[in-house]
Amino acid sequence: MSLQKKIQESVALLNQAAHEFAPARFSTSFGAEDQVVMDLIARHLPALVRVFTLDTGRLHQETYDVMNLTITRYRIPIQVYFPRHDLLEEHLNSHGPNAFYESIALRKACCNVRKVEPLRRALEGAGSWITGLRREQAVTRENLAGHAWEESFRLEKFNPLLEWSQQEIWEYLLVHNVPYNTLHNQNFPSIGCAPCTRAISSNEEIRAGRWWWESPETKECGLHARSA
Repeated sequence: MSLQKKIQESVALLNQAAHEFAPARFSTSFGAEDQVVMDLIARHLPALVRVFTLDTGRLHQETYDVMNLTITRYRIPIQVYFPRHDLLEEHLNSHGPNAFYESIALRKACCNVRKVEPLRRALEGAGSWITGLRREQAVTRENLAGHAWEESFRLEKFNPLLEWSQQEIWEYLLVHNVPYNTLHNQNFPSIGCAPCTRAISSNEEIRAGRWWWESPETKECGLHARSA
Protein backbone atom coordinates (compact mmCIF):
# COMPACT_ATOMS: atom_id res chain seq x y z
CA MET A 1 0.00 0.00 0.00
CA SER A 2 1.34 3.44 -0.91
CA LEU A 3 2.03 6.08 1.71
CA GLN A 4 -0.62 8.33 0.18
CA LYS A 5 -3.19 5.59 0.63
CA LYS A 6 -2.12 5.12 4.24
CA ILE A 7 -2.45 8.86 4.83
CA GLN A 8 -6.01 8.73 3.49
CA GLU A 9 -6.88 5.81 5.76
CA SER A 10 -5.33 7.56 8.76
CA VAL A 11 -7.34 10.72 8.10
CA ALA A 12 -10.49 8.60 7.76
CA LEU A 13 -9.85 7.09 11.19
CA LEU A 14 -9.25 10.54 12.67
CA ASN A 15 -12.53 11.76 11.21
CA GLN A 16 -14.33 8.72 12.56
CA ALA A 17 -12.95 9.37 16.03
CA ALA A 18 -13.89 13.05 15.88
CA HIS A 19 -17.41 12.59 14.48
CA GLU A 20 -18.65 9.21 15.69
CA PHE A 21 -16.92 9.09 19.07
CA ALA A 22 -16.79 12.72 20.12
CA PRO A 23 -15.25 14.34 21.98
CA ALA A 24 -11.95 13.08 20.59
CA ARG A 25 -8.66 13.59 22.39
CA PHE A 26 -5.13 13.02 21.15
CA SER A 27 -2.30 12.23 23.57
CA THR A 28 1.11 13.30 22.34
CA SER A 29 4.57 12.69 23.77
CA PHE A 30 6.10 14.58 20.82
CA GLY A 31 7.83 11.50 19.41
CA ALA A 32 8.08 10.96 15.64
CA GLU A 33 4.75 9.14 15.33
CA ASP A 34 2.88 11.67 17.45
CA GLN A 35 4.27 14.50 15.33
CA VAL A 36 2.81 12.84 12.23
CA VAL A 37 -0.59 12.58 13.93
CA MET A 38 -0.32 16.19 15.08
CA ASP A 39 0.35 17.35 11.53
CA LEU A 40 -2.57 15.30 10.17
CA ILE A 41 -4.91 16.78 12.77
CA ALA A 42 -3.70 20.30 12.05
CA ARG A 43 -4.23 19.84 8.31
CA HIS A 44 -7.58 18.07 8.33
CA LEU A 45 -9.55 18.64 11.54
CA PRO A 46 -7.82 21.11 13.88
CA ALA A 47 -10.99 22.24 15.65
CA LEU A 48 -12.37 18.76 16.29
CA VAL A 49 -9.65 17.08 18.37
CA ARG A 50 -8.36 18.24 21.74
CA VAL A 51 -4.60 17.69 22.11
CA PHE A 52 -2.92 16.99 25.44
CA THR A 53 0.41 15.79 26.80
CA LEU A 54 1.63 14.30 30.07
CA ASP A 55 4.56 16.06 31.71
CA THR A 56 6.03 13.47 34.06
CA GLY A 57 8.54 15.90 35.53
CA ARG A 58 11.46 13.84 34.18
CA LEU A 59 11.41 14.61 30.46
CA HIS A 60 14.43 15.42 28.31
CA GLN A 61 15.09 19.07 27.47
CA GLU A 62 14.84 18.10 23.80
CA THR A 63 11.23 17.06 24.41
CA TYR A 64 10.39 20.50 25.78
CA ASP A 65 12.15 22.04 22.78
CA VAL A 66 10.00 20.18 20.25
CA MET A 67 6.91 20.86 22.35
CA ASN A 68 7.61 24.56 22.01
CA LEU A 69 8.26 24.26 18.26
CA THR A 70 5.01 22.32 17.83
CA ILE A 71 2.94 24.93 19.67
CA THR A 72 4.54 27.69 17.60
CA ARG A 73 4.07 25.83 14.30
CA TYR A 74 0.46 24.71 14.63
CA ARG A 75 -1.11 27.25 16.98
CA ILE A 76 -3.29 24.49 18.42
CA PRO A 77 -3.72 24.51 22.22
CA ILE A 78 -1.96 21.62 23.95
CA GLN A 79 -3.22 20.92 27.46
CA VAL A 80 -0.47 19.79 29.83
CA TYR A 81 -1.24 17.35 32.67
CA PHE A 82 1.14 16.85 35.58
CA PRO A 83 1.29 14.16 38.27
CA ARG A 84 -0.67 14.90 41.43
CA HIS A 85 1.90 16.38 43.81
CA ASP A 86 0.56 14.47 46.84
CA LEU A 87 0.84 11.09 45.10
CA LEU A 88 4.28 11.90 43.73
CA GLU A 89 5.54 13.08 47.11
CA GLU A 90 4.22 9.93 48.76
CA HIS A 91 5.88 7.73 46.14
CA LEU A 92 9.26 9.46 46.41
CA ASN A 93 9.21 9.58 50.19
CA SER A 94 8.44 5.86 50.30
CA HIS A 95 10.71 4.58 47.55
CA GLY A 96 13.22 7.28 46.59
CA PRO A 97 13.78 8.98 43.22
CA ASN A 98 15.22 5.98 41.32
CA ALA A 99 13.18 3.04 42.59
CA PHE A 100 12.10 2.19 39.04
CA TYR A 101 15.48 0.49 38.53
CA GLU A 102 14.87 -1.89 41.44
CA SER A 103 11.90 -3.93 40.22
CA ILE A 104 9.19 -4.05 37.58
CA ALA A 105 6.59 -3.43 40.27
CA LEU A 106 8.28 -0.21 41.43
CA ARG A 107 8.85 0.92 37.85
CA LYS A 108 5.18 0.47 37.09
CA ALA A 109 4.26 2.24 40.33
CA CYS A 110 6.29 5.24 39.18
CA CYS A 111 4.62 5.13 35.74
CA ASN A 112 1.24 4.93 37.42
CA VAL A 113 1.83 8.11 39.41
CA ARG A 114 3.53 10.06 36.64
CA LYS A 115 1.52 8.85 33.61
CA VAL A 116 -1.54 6.69 34.22
CA GLU A 117 -3.28 8.80 36.86
CA PRO A 118 -2.78 12.04 34.85
CA LEU A 119 -4.01 10.22 31.73
CA ARG A 120 -7.24 9.26 33.50
CA ARG A 121 -7.86 12.93 34.24
CA ALA A 122 -6.97 13.93 30.68
CA LEU A 123 -9.42 11.41 29.20
CA GLU A 124 -12.28 12.11 31.60
CA GLY A 125 -15.43 12.71 29.55
CA ALA A 126 -13.81 11.76 26.24
CA GLY A 127 -15.51 9.53 23.68
CA SER A 128 -12.33 8.54 21.87
CA TRP A 129 -8.60 8.51 22.47
CA ILE A 130 -6.18 8.92 19.55
CA THR A 131 -2.62 7.58 19.81
CA GLY A 132 0.47 7.21 17.62
CA LEU A 133 0.94 3.48 18.27
CA ARG A 134 2.30 1.33 15.44
CA ARG A 135 2.18 -2.45 15.14
CA GLU A 136 5.89 -2.91 14.41
CA GLN A 137 7.04 -0.96 17.47
CA ALA A 138 6.95 -3.85 19.93
CA VAL A 139 5.70 -7.37 20.61
CA THR A 140 3.18 -5.86 23.02
CA ARG A 141 1.55 -4.02 20.11
CA GLU A 142 1.34 -6.75 17.47
CA ASN A 143 -2.36 -7.50 18.06
CA LEU A 144 -3.70 -3.95 18.04
CA ALA A 145 -6.60 -2.85 15.84
CA GLY A 146 -7.16 0.41 13.99
CA HIS A 147 -9.70 1.18 16.68
CA ALA A 148 -11.28 -0.79 19.48
CA TRP A 149 -13.03 -0.39 22.80
CA GLU A 150 -10.56 0.44 25.57
CA GLU A 151 -12.02 -1.05 28.72
CA SER A 152 -9.41 0.50 31.03
CA PHE A 153 -10.57 4.02 30.17
CA ARG A 154 -14.09 3.25 28.95
CA LEU A 155 -13.80 4.78 25.47
CA GLU A 156 -12.90 3.97 21.88
CA LYS A 157 -9.17 3.97 21.20
CA PHE A 158 -7.86 4.88 17.73
CA ASN A 159 -4.44 4.03 16.31
CA PRO A 160 -4.38 5.80 12.91
CA LEU A 161 -0.72 4.98 12.20
CA LEU A 162 -1.01 1.32 13.09
CA GLU A 163 0.19 -0.05 9.74
CA TRP A 164 2.79 2.63 8.99
CA SER A 165 6.46 1.62 8.86
CA GLN A 166 9.22 3.60 10.51
CA GLN A 167 10.47 4.57 7.04
CA GLU A 168 7.05 5.97 6.16
CA ILE A 169 6.93 7.97 9.39
CA TRP A 170 10.19 9.65 8.49
CA GLU A 171 9.26 10.16 4.88
CA TYR A 172 6.16 12.04 6.02
CA LEU A 173 8.06 14.14 8.59
CA LEU A 174 10.73 15.21 6.12
CA VAL A 175 8.43 15.85 3.16
CA HIS A 176 6.14 18.07 5.26
CA ASN A 177 8.96 19.65 7.29
CA VAL A 178 7.35 18.58 10.57
CA PRO A 179 9.34 19.51 13.72
CA TYR A 180 10.68 16.47 15.56
CA ASN A 181 12.64 15.65 18.70
CA THR A 182 16.36 16.00 17.93
CA LEU A 183 17.08 12.98 20.14
CA HIS A 184 15.90 10.93 17.17
CA ASN A 185 19.09 12.06 15.41
CA GLN A 186 21.09 10.48 18.26
CA ASN A 187 19.59 6.98 17.88
CA PHE A 188 16.64 7.46 20.23
CA PRO A 189 13.73 6.04 18.17
CA SER A 190 11.48 5.83 21.26
CA ILE A 191 11.62 8.61 23.84
CA GLY A 192 10.12 8.66 27.32
CA CYS A 193 11.42 9.91 30.66
CA ALA A 194 15.13 10.73 30.69
CA PRO A 195 16.20 8.11 33.29
CA CYS A 196 14.31 5.35 31.47
CA THR A 197 15.41 6.05 27.88
CA ARG A 198 18.73 5.40 26.14
CA ALA A 199 20.06 5.38 22.61
CA ILE A 200 20.06 2.05 20.77
CA SER A 201 22.46 0.31 18.40
CA SER A 202 21.61 -0.54 14.80
CA ASN A 203 20.83 -4.19 15.57
CA GLU A 204 18.35 -3.50 18.40
CA GLU A 205 14.57 -3.30 18.09
CA ILE A 206 12.80 0.06 18.15
CA ARG A 207 11.87 0.13 21.83
CA ALA A 208 15.05 -1.48 23.15
CA GLY A 209 16.06 1.83 24.70
CA ARG A 210 12.96 2.01 26.89
CA TRP A 211 13.37 0.32 30.31
CA TRP A 212 16.30 -1.57 28.78
CA TRP A 213 16.82 -3.59 31.98
CA GLU A 214 13.46 -5.36 31.46
CA SER A 215 12.35 -8.04 29.01
CA PRO A 216 10.39 -6.89 25.91
CA GLU A 217 7.16 -8.46 27.20
CA THR A 218 6.94 -6.02 30.14
CA LYS A 219 7.76 -2.80 28.28
CA GLU A 220 4.50 -0.92 28.69
CA CYS A 221 3.90 1.78 31.28
CA GLY A 222 0.19 1.18 31.78
CA LEU A 223 -1.07 3.79 29.35
CA HIS A 224 -1.66 1.06 26.79
CA ALA A 225 -2.58 -1.80 29.08
CA ARG A 226 -4.73 -3.70 26.57
CA SER A 227 -1.89 -4.08 24.11
CA ALA A 228 0.22 -5.72 26.81
